[in-house]
Amino acid sequence: MRFAEPYKIKMVEPIRLIPRAEREARIREAGYNVFGLRSRDVFVDLLTDSGTGAMSEEQWAGLMRGDEAYAGSDSFYRLKETVESITGYSWVIPTHQGRGAEQCIMPQIVTRPGMYVLGNMHFDTTRAHIQLAGGRPVDLVIAEASDTETYHPFKGNIDLQRLRAFIVEHGPENIGAIIMTVTCNSAGGQPVSMANIRAASAIAREFGITFLFDTARYAENCYFIRQREAGYENAEPIAIAREMFSYGDGLMMSAKKDALVNIGGLLAFKHEELYRAAAGLVVPFEGFLTYGGLAGRDVEAMAVGLLEALEVDYLAARIGQVAYLGEQLHEAGIPIQLPVGGHAVFVDAAKFLPQIPADQFPGHALAVELYIEGGVRGVEVGSLMMGRDPETGLQLPSEFEFLRLAVPRRTYTNNHMDVVVDALKAVWERRHAVRGIRFVQEPKVLRHFTARFDWADVPAVR
Repeated sequence: MRFAEPYKIKMVEPIRLIPRAEREARIREAGYNVFGLRSRDVFVDLLTDSGTGAMSEEQWAGLMRGDEAYAGSDSFYRLKETVESITGYSWVIPTHQGRGAEQCIMPQIVTRPGMYVLGNMHFDTTRAHIQLAGGRPVDLVIAEASDTETYHPFKGNIDLQRLRAFIVEHGPENIGAIIMTVTCNSAGGQPVSMANIRAASAIAREFGITFLFDTARYAENCYFIRQREAGYENAEPIAIAREMFSYGDGLMMSAKKDALVNIGGLLAFKHEELYRAAAGLVVPFEGFLTYGGLAGRDVEAMAVGLLEALEVDYLAARIGQVAYLGEQLHEAGIPIQLPVGGHAVFVDAAKFLPQIPADQFPGHALAVELYIEGGVRGVEVGSLMMGRDPETGLQLPSEFEFLRLAVPRRTYTNNHMDVVVDALKAVWERRHAVRGIRFVQEPKVLRHFTARFDWADVPAVR
């Protein structure tokens, strides 16, 4: 029997492919930064899967049930019950989005300048908030993740030997926390095995180090464990989630991914001590503890979406669509991170554009060319996103030069994926003529969001 999505479409939003000459003009006006494009000028938008998905009828119904009380909202208590049922963590705080959660927990982890925060691979806002708190982010993802052509079922795993060695060398008193990102976005949306989570947690316990999850895509990670890890073949995703979270002290979450909402974030803790520490910053930065910068209706929709994301049929369709895109590109000979991750296909831009050095940002150059070619918006994950060392100002080395094609949830059909494939194949055919990119304006923090660029071979105006 052929595959079909486990839902039917009730509402549609028109999109239009503007002519190529207009696309060239729009990206030039945006300073060759895809973040500067207006959404109306994008045909298939794979910039991010964060907050860009479609909500279900139950979530829309939840919007009408939302309790807008400033304090003690019923919607908060429904969210709290849901989070506790999935994670076992009873100390729950909503935030306006994931970086709001990071902003409130990082200063409680990095309690003095220079402390390290270890992880499999931190994403951009996590890395930035660690640095803003005075800490030093350290990535310890396994070596297999850096070879895009090597198959490993759990390329998001943390290297346990390197983890232990780093703690021993630098001293556990200098480690603020270990953060396990599930799935591991920067490594290609790659999952982390339960065995790896369990072992990393044991190391954290041995040395008395706080163990947290960055859990934006927790449901996708649970599905990969079900698909790829022995002993979990028949386990329900919610049971896998409960075991996974049992190994941690708490979590931070952008709910705009696997809570299937357009806005929202979460902090949740096993112990009151961390909760109280974070709460002290939530009130001045986010809002009161039971709404965290969100409308009650958004809190209500989050409570529904957290459970919907764990439905097996939904996960099979969601991850299956991303796999479909990856398979089509791989069959066309386009280099991608293998196996395909949960939320996105990561094109290996270093192999796609070997003539472009890292300091001319091949992933970003490829993103610009893909938009010009087919009106498709993706985003660089590589040297541009990695940024500079805040102490020396030098470009930080990046293990990867990726173009990320992040697929919104329940939003596009496979016909849209075919359009993406055709556009990228057309760029592949003329890849040797693609040029590098240079800065025109470079912000100091999270530069990739607002920087302006030009082609590297265009002389700078003095």
